[in-house]
Amino acid sequence: MTKSLLFRRCPVADSNALVGMSSVPIAAAELAAAVGDRTDGAVVSFVGRVRVQNQGRSVRRLHYEAYEAMADEVLREITAEAMDRFSAGEIAVKHRSGTLEIGDVAVAIAASAPHRAAAFDSVRYVIEAIKVRLPIWKREEYDDGTSCWLDGVEPPRAPAAQVPPGQKADA
Repeated sequence: MTKSLLFRRCPVADSNALVGMSSVPIAAAELAAAVGDRTDGAVVSFVGRVRVQNQGRSVRRLHYEAYEAMADEVLREITAEAMDRFSAGEIAVKHRSGTLEIGDVAVAIAASAPHRAAAFDSVRYVIEAIKVRLPIWKREEYDDGTSCWLDGVEPPRAPAAQVPPGQKADA
C-alpha cells in the first residue's frame, strides 16, 4: 500500500489528521513537512491569513462557523479530486473554525508531486474549491464595533438543458 492511500484514509477525528477542520491554531510548516516522499520533487504550500482590511473596512477579528462533520468530508473529497486530477503525491489541508485574530492562519494547504506544476495546480484547485464548496460561514468584526456575515461564493450551476429550435421546454 502506498503512502498516498494511507494518507487518504487518515481519520479526521484524529488531531494529527492531515485533512480537516481545526479549532486550534494551524501549524502550516508542519503540514508542508508532512507531505511528500523521495519520489516528489516539489512541495507547494499556501497559507491564508486574517488581514487587517477587507473591502475598505478595518477588521478587528473574524469568526468562522462550520458544519464540521460535513466540512471534513468536503475537504477529503476536494483533496481526493485534486490528487486524482493532477497526480499529486499527497495533499494536506486544514481550515480554522472559531475566532481568529489579525495575522492568524485561517487555512493552510500543502501539496507534493513529482513536478512543480502538479503541486501548484493541486494547491490552487483546493483553495478555489474550498471557497465554493466548504460549508463554512465567516463573520468579520470591525474596528468600529460592527460586524457582518460575509457573502459566500455561489457554486456554479449546471448548464440548463438545451432546447432545440422550434421545440418548447417541458414545464
